[in-house]
Amino acid sequence: MVAYLEFEKPVADLENKIAELRAAAGEDGDVDISRELTRLETRSAKLLASTYAGLSPWQKTQVARHPGRPHFRDYVSLGFDHFMPLGGDRLYGDDRAIMAGLATLRGRKVMLIGHEKGNDTVSRLEHNFGMGKPEGYRKAIRLMEMADKFGLPVVTLVDTSGAFPGIEAEERGQAEAIARSTEACLALGVPMVAVIVGEGGSGGAVALASAERVLMFEHAVYSVISPEGCASILWRTAEKAPDAAEAMKLTAQDLAELGVIDRIVPEPVGGAQRDPEAAVASLADAIVAELDSLAKLDANTLRKQREERFLAIGRNL
Repeated sequence: MVAYLEFEKPVADLENKIAELRAAAGEDGDVDISRELTRLETRSAKLLASTYAGLSPWQKTQVARHPGRPHFRDYVSLGFDHFMPLGGDRLYGDDRAIMAGLATLRGRKVMLIGHEKGNDTVSRLEHNFGMGKPEGYRKAIRLMEMADKFGLPVVTLVDTSGAFPGIEAEERGQAEAIARSTEACLALGVPMVAVIVGEGGSGGAVALASAERVLMFEHAVYSVISPEGCASILWRTAEKAPDAAEAMKLTAQDLAELGVIDRIVPEPVGGAQRDPEAAVASLADAIVAELDSLAKLDANTLRKQREERFLAIGRNL
């Protein structure tokens, strides 16, 4: 069942009419409704396309957070082969918010790391809503170093509102773990491709996205703070979140123009949540293309590219 966002209400009304018409036709097979169905379906498709072509930054934020969007486990099952999960930071424990392991993408072996938000109450609690803890980022560091040792490219799938802000995370060195994870990304001597697939929030996202190639889904968002958090600081009310989203330049289109990301990955009309298989296939194509372009570069060149891309951000504004 499709979960509709507030701005999708006109589309929802049309699609509900189509469903009712089909149900009525099933009860009375003598009535030919094919022409009316075709008309409504065409109208619905055009309305959906026009709606998504003109999304505001706040609406894109809502799409990026849509519960039906693919999550880490969906990407693994739909886009990667032979995934072997690896857990634990060898210091404290395992963090289910950050999943990782060896995988194969279109015949290419990679180290796959990413946030998992979960898709129902039980799994969201299990994965802490995708908010990584220190042991999750230290696990990522351990596996990035393993990938470097064995010459495996690193692919990260970023989808988090931010790192876990709880007291226990601070007690275990959250800020240090995030900084070390960012450092580990920058020090890699193998290709690294990071993709913002939903939300890219604050240091919790940067810790897995400091790559020489940073991609974003068409309706993903990437920012130093959530629009609600920004609005609460500037206007003392989260109700100003739409204004904050507009000012923050957090969309893929804005960030590509600013040089923060390198490539926008197209989504199916209506967002990745409407056709996860097509979205994952599109993403796999983009990742493979980037890995192919980086395959022949040596370690020093890769590190230099990362250094140059991040130092260049903001310099040409």
